[in-house]
Amino acid sequence: MPDTIQPHPTQPPGTFTRDRGDPWSRGQRRAGLAALLLFAMLGLWTLRLFLPALGWAVILAVSLWPWRERAVAFWPGGADFTWPALFTLIVALFFVLPLVMVAQAVAVDGRFALQWIIDVRAHGLPLPGFVAHLPAGPAIGTWWQAHLATSAAFGKLHLPGGVGESPLGEGQHLIGLVLHRLVFAIFLLLILFFLMRDGERVAISLRTGCERAFGRAGVNVAMQALRAIRGTVNGLVVVGFGEGVLLGVVYELCGAPHAALLGLLTGLLSVVPLGSVVAAAVAAGLLAAAGQMAAAVAVAVIAAVVIFLADHFVRPVMIGDATRLPFVVVLLGILGGIEAWGLIGLVVGPALMAVLMLLWREWVGSQKGPLNPPA
Repeated sequence: MPDTIQPHPTQPPGTFTRDRGDPWSRGQRRAGLAALLLFAMLGLWTLRLFLPALGWAVILAVSLWPWRERAVAFWPGGADFTWPALFTLIVALFFVLPLVMVAQAVAVDGRFALQWIIDVRAHGLPLPGFVAHLPAGPAIGTWWQAHLATSAAFGKLHLPGGVGESPLGEGQHLIGLVLHRLVFAIFLLLILFFLMRDGERVAISLRTGCERAFGRAGVNVAMQALRAIRGTVNGLVVVGFGEGVLLGVVYELCGAPHAALLGLLTGLLSVVPLGSVVAAAVAAGLLAAAGQMAAAVAVAVIAAVVIFLADHFVRPVMIGDATRLPFVVVLLGILGGIEAWGLIGLVVGPALMAVLMLLWREWVGSQKGPLNPPA
């Protein structure tokens, strides 16, 4: 029986090591690895419903950790409760609550859109008057009458979840969505609180495990990847979220229709170069089409100033030179991330692309790092 030492729970990770040779045979090591993978898969399957909340909490904790360190250096006594609770409250007020408000506005606007679809299914879509004056107006009118003008043309239109077929079912569906988002927000904030409180111990454990598995170079790669993720999250997501909230308020003050949807669209598209310009142009165009030229000009000017400052001053400082990505890489990371991971892929996709680009630049020797081959 090998000599073992029972670690004291207060000792840091990596304190206790085996003082003799490896007591396991090759078959035992393989069996132990298989058991470890099995338990890991079972653990992930057990926590599958909470993995999105865990992922968002980790992303927020990584992004906020430098600010948490500054706060703890200012007042060390608040490290165990006050600072974690304060940062969690800030996230709840400036991240979760605005998202809930935007989701509510989107749900209201979406309900009107669904009602419009229901009306179209019942009565058809009338031919707009200006179509008759177009060069191909007669042909367009004939096609419209055959495919859009009657309710039979929309008989096969499918609404998600049977919306529009049963008001009671629609109400139950909306209540279920609200409760699901509420539980998601509660667990996100709960996990974030414990990460902001115990994140240092978690980081030390991960660093020790990484060093034992991959050596010192693996730790260096992991730390650079962490900085890349933080820079990408802060530069793309945080700045985009700020643009969406600020310009959404501008849209609302200027009287743009569906200001919450336009603000959400601005925030989502802002992670793509010139994407927020398209969203702001849509808002200004809707105001101009409604005859509010002064409001349209105000939206265009304010949006131009905000986007210019964000893209040329704020975002480059937050991302840094090492993690700046080409346009195509950012676009593919966003679209692929959303397709593979859902909404959290908006962060995971560009972050993964940043890590891969960082490792590639180090591997080919275009920048300093642990993967560079010796000269």
